[in-house]
Amino acid sequence: MRSNIFLFFVFFILPVLSLSGCEKQHSSGKYKPQSIHVNKTSLTLKVGEREQLSASVVPAVAHPPALQWSSTDESVATVVDGSVEAVATGETSVTVAYQDVGTAIAVRVEEVDPPDPPDPPDPPDPPTPSGRAVLYESALTAAVPELSVNGLGSYTVDGLRITTRGNTVQLNKFYALAERMAQYRVKFSADAKAVFKSSLGDFNAYVDVPNRRISIATNPATEKTVDFLQGDREYTVEIYHVYQQAKVRIVDEQTGEEAEISAVHDGQGGVGQGALQAGFSVGMQYDHYCFGLAGGTSMLVKQITVYALKGNVKLLIYGDSVSQPEGYFPTADFHLSWTQRIIRQLGGDAVSSGRGGGTINMLLEYIRNELPFVKAKYVMVTIGTNGGNTAANLSELTEYIRSQGAIPILNNIPCNESGTQAGVNLIIGLVRRKYGINGCLFDLATSLNGDGKDVDKSMMYWENYTNGWGEIYHHPNEKGGLKMFERTLVDLPGIYENNN
Repeated sequence: MRSNIFLFFVFFILPVLSLSGCEKQHSSGKYKPQSIHVNKTSLTLKVGEREQLSASVVPAVAHPPALQWSSTDESVATVVDGSVEAVATGETSVTVAYQDVGTAIAVRVEEVDPPDPPDPPDPPDPPTPSGRAVLYESALTAAVPELSVNGLGSYTVDGLRITTRGNTVQLNKFYALAERMAQYRVKFSADAKAVFKSSLGDFNAYVDVPNRRISIATNPATEKTVDFLQGDREYTVEIYHVYQQAKVRIVDEQTGEEAEISAVHDGQGGVGQGALQAGFSVGMQYDHYCFGLAGGTSMLVKQITVYALKGNVKLLIYGDSVSQPEGYFPTADFHLSWTQRIIRQLGGDAVSSGRGGGTINMLLEYIRNELPFVKAKYVMVTIGTNGGNTAANLSELTEYIRSQGAIPILNNIPCNESGTQAGVNLIIGLVRRKYGINGCLFDLATSLNGDGKDVDKSMMYWENYTNGWGEIYHHPNEKGGLKMFERTLVDLPGIYENNN
């Protein structure tokens, strides 16, 4: 009997005492592991990926202690209870520890593999004539005050006859509308080579009668043979600008034959060493329409008409280069720009009018040549990176928009690396409050902390200028365009009403 009691003590009581002693040792902090084992010694993740690590103490205990996880650089990767999240490219270490015993796991974060680029979209066809609004029209049978002839010819009962080469006639009407067309009624001499260009020379189109060819001065040249071209016959020549597309169309008024060519401006997605690609320059048709003789004896211009290719729109978007992404966006990404997202959300019932390098003083000039004829319910303005945004100028602009029966919207300028938007946005905010109007806070959408101060560089193209600006993150890219568009849904829901 005594031996049975002894055995009971050995097999049942001692293990309980032993276990109790171990737990007491652990709970009082006396337990110390020899090492901590982790299921991986290193990690390689893509930005945005997560991976769960598991760790165990050696020697094992029935109730393992709570382990502490940390990252030496949380801007690269963070860790919570062993769950590692990759934040940005770089290298860091994730450490798991208990008391003074720990194990480090090397973590490398790499860029996400870019998706295969989509095929570039087909260039848009110019809108049908039913959507046109006449911006300007004049028969040239007598002196026209809007034209600077520059001594190249003289007015006749048939039209303006140009006989001198080396310069061009200029229409002194400033246009920046992204969907427009200039139409000329012209008669050429048999040896004439006519040029239709922009006043800054970024765009040049030619009608070459002796060689029976029309062309756009791209590199390489965009050109087409036109068999019906001949001298002393009346033609209609049309020069289209539709965002990134330029188009030249010529119609023989006697036979009805026609021919056309088009080219698409493919932006670099940055400047200088910051450019994503070489791009393909076609020209934005800055700022005034010009025409003249590049060669030959004469050309007779009977009439000029300038059209907006849309009229009576819900929204007109005005601004500088930020509002003209067609100038710098790669064509494959252009549909992701903020202006195009807004126009698409409105079912095409909108048009933009941005001018790269433009100031509010320039806008005060060309809005008067466009808004009264296009007509719009809302006029949205995002301008100020090039100076001139005084309270007086912004007030004048607001009052002019209202005088045309439209509702003005003054947006904050997006963040940029120079930080120059901060002071201007204060003035814009004051003018908004003065007139009780709305605006979109693009600076909040494109800043690191959502406060409008420091630019989120991932939302901007990196641009390396040689004109003194140096390296700067300035123009919104496709990510910035999405954030700006999403901000309009928050700040300006009224412009989208009845468009869903």
